[in-house]
Parts: sequence; structure tokens; C-alpha cells
Amino acid sequence: MKFALHFGNIAYPDPADAKRLVEAGEAAGFESVIAVEHVVIPTDYETRYPYDASGRLPGGIDMAWPDPLAWLTYVGALTTRMRLITGVLVLPQRNPLVLAKHLATIDHLTGGRLDLGIGVGWLREEFDALGIPFERRGARVDDYIQAMRALWDGDDASFAGEFTSFSGMSCNPKPVNGRVPIMVGGHSKAAIRRAGRLGDGFFPATGAVVDVAGVIEAMRDEARAAGRDPSEIQVMTGCPDVLPGSGKDPLAAVEERAKAGVDRIAVPVSAFKDDLEGGLARFGETIIRQSGD
Repeated sequence: MKFALHFGNIAYPDPADAKRLVEAGEAAGFESVIAVEHVVIPTDYETRYPYDASGRLPGGIDMAWPDPLAWLTYVGALTTRMRLITGVLVLPQRNPLVLAKHLATIDHLTGGRLDLGIGVGWLREEFDALGIPFERRGARVDDYIQAMRALWDGDDASFAGEFTSFSGMSCNPKPVNGRVPIMVGGHSKAAIRRAGRLGDGFFPATGAVVDVAGVIEAMRDEARAAGRDPSEIQVMTGCPDVLPGSGKDPLAAVEERAKAGVDRIAVPVSAFKDDLEGGLARFGETIIRQSGD
């Protein structure tokens, strides 16, 4: 089992603290760190946040939400092994050609350590402020995934989609391993279908009560229907029972997730806020290393 530090950029937005987080996390054996995205936060919004019973985003309007790609580039320069994951980047809010170049450059600079976790977005008021249609954003995501991969797969590339079209275009440097892996976030039926058809990875929601095993199996069914090998789609999700103070057997919880088909567990960094370095080191000794035995 692999372990990721979740919401690193909003928990540790300042450079000195971000450095402490990733250096201690890498030393403890965490395989990756995750950064989340919102470009702007509306002062008032009617759209319901789907990952908390309150229906509201964490924090106030003055809470720092550093750009995930900038933050990951910074911590990527401070680490040597840790993978860098967006969890998630709101893909329909980005120009896919500009994003393909940006991602490939980060991947190139960090030795092939970038993973693009994507979502369709849920906050209509944010889309409105950016001047991007909220409707049909899922179809836009499918289009953008394929457009970026066309640019990464070779020079003199062409793509003809509903939202993006180009011909005879080259975008360099290329990602170190050919493509930046794309992880589809969410647990809706549309997200499950998208992960099975197009994803290199799948990230069912960590903050919602869902049947993780059922969601994973549904994704595998979609992959098989698309003629893909579902075992090649890496799965990441949360696991509250591994957290300090949960009162549960964390190693048993890890084993249960593994049996359900989970490859990586996202651990909220807020669990270590009172003793960052010590807490991460203890988690590494008692959970990460023992779960690998």
C-alpha cells in the first residue's frame, strides 16, 4: 500500500511550512503529496459542497488556496522521490493546450513525478466568475483529456473534438514517461464511467460516505466494457480508520482497503497538525512500514 499526504497546499500554504511537510513526509515513507484547487472562492454561493454534511467549503473566504501546480512545483524541488498529485484540478476551467505544456514542463523538471488528478468541478459560481460554461463540463473534460494526450504522444499532432481542435501542432518537452498519468476524481456514475474509459487512476471521494468497494468494482466493470485491463487503473481513496485517535486497528483497515482494490491511501495532513514531524515519523513506523511487511 502507498500513502499520500492530502490537501498539503491548503494546510501548509507558506513555503517554510510546506518544506517541513514534504521533507518530513518523504522521510517517513509517504509516497506522494496531494494539492487541491479553487481559483476563486465566492463570498456567497448557493451550490452545495458535496464532500461535507454542512454543504460548505472548509475555512473562510480569506483562507489561502495556493495554485496546486505552482505549489507542487515548489515542493517537487525539495524532494527526490515523492510523487506530486493534484487532487483535484478542475480540468474544464483550463485551456488544454496551455495545461499540456505546463504539466509536461513540471513533469520534466521533477523527473517524471507528476500525476494529474482531475474533476469536473461543482461550484457553479466559480465557473460563472471565470466565464466558463458550467453545463456540459463533463463532455469538455473528456475532450480535454484526449487533446492533451494527443500533444504528449507525438509531434505534428492533430485532434478534432467538440471543444478543442488543432492540427499539425507540437508541444515540447514531453512528459518523462510519455504521458502524465491522469487520475479521475469523484464517485458519481459519470466519474466512474470516465475513470473506467479514460483514467490511468481513480480517486473516489475521501470526504463522503460511499461504498468504496462497490464504487471500485463499478469502475472495473466500465474498464472491462471499454476493453481495458482494470488492474492497470490505480485506485486512491481515504481511510479514516488509519488516523491517530480513530480507535480502530489501522493495519486491519489498510488490509481491508487493499482487498477492495485500493492502491494508495490519502491521509489528511490535519491529523498531524499538533506535532508534524513527530506525528509523521510515528505514522511511518507504525503504519507505512508495517503495512509493507
